[in-house]
Amino acid sequence: METKKTIYELHDDHKIWLNKLAFYKDEISIMQNRIAEIAEKNSSKEVRSFVEHFQNQLIVQKEQIDILNHDIKSHESFLESAVKKNRSGVDKEKFENHPVHKKNVEKFEKIFNDLRKELIDFLSKWM
Repeated sequence: METKKTIYELHDDHKIWLNKLAFYKDEISIMQNRIAEIAEKNSSKEVRSFVEHFQNQLIVQKEQIDILNHDIKSHESFLESAVKKNRSGVDKEKFENHPVHKKNVEKFEKIFNDLRKELIDFLSKWM
């Protein structure tokens, strides 16, 4: 397995991940609006409990997006400093791959998609 990548490959990974995270952040806003609609229409204890659960989960996911964004941007800053140090040779230089970032993004996506499915099930029941 390739453990080193060019700076361009790493930068491409960063762009992809940051775009995905921006998409998920937008999706959280949409989800929050749907939850608010349900909360307005239904005041039962059961619904309020689910609404609170989903609101809390979306807050946690939004925080995770912020953490991932920060980590990815920090790694991007590291790459920028490498370019400044070695402008002429950076094209040929190989850098350590970033499996931790990849694993964290994949883990986030799994949790987020599970939450989305759970929310869709809830919405279909109460809308």
